[in-house]
Amino acid sequence: MSDITRFTRRELLRRSALGAGLAAVPSLLQAAQADAPYGPFKLGLQSYSLRGYKSLDAALEQSKALGVHYWEAYAAHVPLTTDPAQVATILGKLKAADVKLMAHGVTGFGADAAANRRVFECAKALGIRTISADPTPQSFDNLETLVDEFKINIGIHNHGPGARYDKLQQVVDAVKGRHKRIGACADLGHFLRSNENPVKVIETLGERVHGVHLKDVKGGTQFTILGQGDMDLVGVLKALRTLKYNEVLALEYEEHPEDPIADIRQCLDAVKTAVQKI
Repeated sequence: MSDITRFTRRELLRRSALGAGLAAVPSLLQAAQADAPYGPFKLGLQSYSLRGYKSLDAALEQSKALGVHYWEAYAAHVPLTTDPAQVATILGKLKAADVKLMAHGVTGFGADAAANRRVFECAKALGIRTISADPTPQSFDNLETLVDEFKINIGIHNHGPGARYDKLQQVVDAVKGRHKRIGACADLGHFLRSNENPVKVIETLGERVHGVHLKDVKGGTQFTILGQGDMDLVGVLKALRTLKYNEVLALEYEEHPEDPIADIRQCLDAVKTAVQKI
C-alpha cells in the first residue's frame, strides 16, 4: 500500500468525520431551541391573563399546561401577605407548578409611609423582585428609601390614555434623578394605545426597564394576539436583548378571560418565532 493511498484513506476518514459533525449541528441547534424556546428571556405570564380562573390552584394548572415557568402575579391570585402560613402555602403551590414568582402588581403607592412599607415587607416574604406600581408623586421620596433597603424594584405601570403615566415622557420625568431601582413596568399594549412606539419606549428607558407587559394592540384600541397588532415584536425583543433584560417578560393577554388558553398559546408561539429573528 503506497503512502499516497494511506493519505487518501486518512483524508477520507477525516472528511467523513467532519461531515458527520457538521450534519449534527442542525440537530444540536434544534435541541438548544427546544430547551430555550424563548431565547435569553424569562418569558412568563402576568397572571391577570388567567383572571377567569379564580383560584391560584386553577390558574397554576393552566400555567403549567402552557409550559410557563415565570409569573408576575396579580392580587386575586397571590394576595400580598406576610402571614407565614399563607406565604408557605402560596410558595408551595408555585413550586409544585414549577413557577417562579418574580413580580407582582399593579400596586398603588401614596403618602402613607407605613402602608408603603407593608407592601415591601410582603414582597420580600414572597421573594418578589419587582413591584409593578402606580405611585403618586408624594410617594417617591419614601420609595427611594424602601427600594434601597429592601433591594426590590419599582416598575411604574403606564396604564394607557388618560392615566397618570400615559406617555413615555411622563415616566421619564418621574424616574429622572431617582434611585436606579425606580423605573418602569412598560406595558407595551397600553403604550400603543397612547400612540407611543414600544421599541422607542424600551430604548429610551434603558436600564430603567424593570418590567414588561408584553401585549399587542391593533389600531390603538383593540387588544389582540401577539403579532396580529401594530407592535414590532422582533424589534421589541432586539431592544430588550441589547439591554440584557433579565426580569420576567410577562405576557398579558386581555381578551376572552373566560377561556383565553388557545389565544395565549398563539401568543407564546409568536414569541418563539420572533426570537429566531433577533
